[in-house]
Amino acid sequence: MKLKRQKRKSRFITTYIIAGGFLLLIILGTFLLRLPFSSASGKSAAWSDALFTATTSVCVTGLVTVPTFSAWSAFGQAVILVLIQLGGLGLISFTILFLQILGKRIGLRESQLIRDAYNLDSSNGMDVLVKKIFKGTFLIEGTGALLYCFVFVPEYGISGIWKSVFNAVSAFCNAGMDVLGPSSLIPYQSNLAVNLITITLIVLGGVGFPVWFYVTDKMKFRRGKNSLKRTLISMPLYIKTVLFMTFLLILSGAFLIFVFEFNNPETLGRLTLSDKILASFFQSVTTRTAGFCSISQSGLRRSTVIICCVLMFIGGSPSGTAGGIKTTTFLIIAASMFSAVSDRDSTEIFRRKINAETVRKAMSVFSLNFLVMLISLLAFCIVQPSAFESCLYEVVSAIGTVGLSRDLTSQLNLAGKLIIIITMYLGRIGPISLALFFNTKKYANLIELPEENVPIG
Repeated sequence: MKLKRQKRKSRFITTYIIAGGFLLLIILGTFLLRLPFSSASGKSAAWSDALFTATTSVCVTGLVTVPTFSAWSAFGQAVILVLIQLGGLGLISFTILFLQILGKRIGLRESQLIRDAYNLDSSNGMDVLVKKIFKGTFLIEGTGALLYCFVFVPEYGISGIWKSVFNAVSAFCNAGMDVLGPSSLIPYQSNLAVNLITITLIVLGGVGFPVWFYVTDKMKFRRGKNSLKRTLISMPLYIKTVLFMTFLLILSGAFLIFVFEFNNPETLGRLTLSDKILASFFQSVTTRTAGFCSISQSGLRRSTVIICCVLMFIGGSPSGTAGGIKTTTFLIIAASMFSAVSDRDSTEIFRRKINAETVRKAMSVFSLNFLVMLISLLAFCIVQPSAFESCLYEVVSAIGTVGLSRDLTSQLNLAGKLIIIITMYLGRIGPISLALFFNTKKYANLIELPEENVPIG
């Protein structure tokens, strides 16, 4: 039987542009970090370390083979920060912004690129959208840096300004890299200000830009005009799912971490009750692809490792700086499973029906990311002689672009580094590219095939 098929390429081309853009940034970053004055020692860094650092920066992951605070010079750290910012917001967005600065007109092609890059439904007003994204980003990062200064400047002096800026950008972009010291934020596990600033930046970066704009533009609780109840009822399903899943995962993750680690002397056991609660919330938030840590990751119990791996694999929300399969994908899959076991004809979320094509995309994104994770884990276990828990944690952290490690990254051999590099890259472009690929409708069948059932289960 012959099928007539019709090609539609716009989104498919965007997939290649995004993947190629990230690859180009990684190559450029590697060469810059290889320069002698990028290294704190004044000697060229090893190719494997330069490539690994460039990849983890562009993919906003945070896994590092050499300490960021001591291995790189001020120039090298600046290169890393620029790569984090470019990787977090996307090369396409910066290209469009550059064209706007030059006074160039944003045409249909550029608008489609932005629409596809952020997985939006419409390409209207993309030039305004880009400006809003950058204004919002720099406002949030600037505010975060300023607040950090009140803590870091008294402690580090003038260099505290740079540490504040670096931490703010890294936290908002969910990169998890810092220049504070060898122990990430563990020295600040009892510092309420540092914890709350970091958590806020991570969450704001992870929920996605459309959520910002809806909250700032639509949620105006004016008496007699738009009550809170009416606003919540009229809230778009996408915004509801993002906010619901964000708070659900943070709260449930924090609760389980608190319970499982309560008496663990290597993590929460020696802390006061209030610090245990704070550290549990921070650990839950940072697994949403941020990568900072305020407790020892190598000291986590097996039960907590499993919880953290699940949270890392899910990640943040679409159109933001976080990685993972995304909160909406996970909720759609969970709702689809519930519909199947309850014998419902359709997948429903918040009394809204989810179309079959969206469910199929969610299943495909989950399945392919899970397959990549399994293949990477198998290869990694073959070449890297380490405990399975540490290998699993490392690979899931890489595929989810998280950056948490059980002290394994610095011990990686060359083969292990290459596998994690590829996994980080696939993890960063994966959900975006897969979502675009399944949005392409590259081929449209003009006739319908016969239907037949196959036994399941």
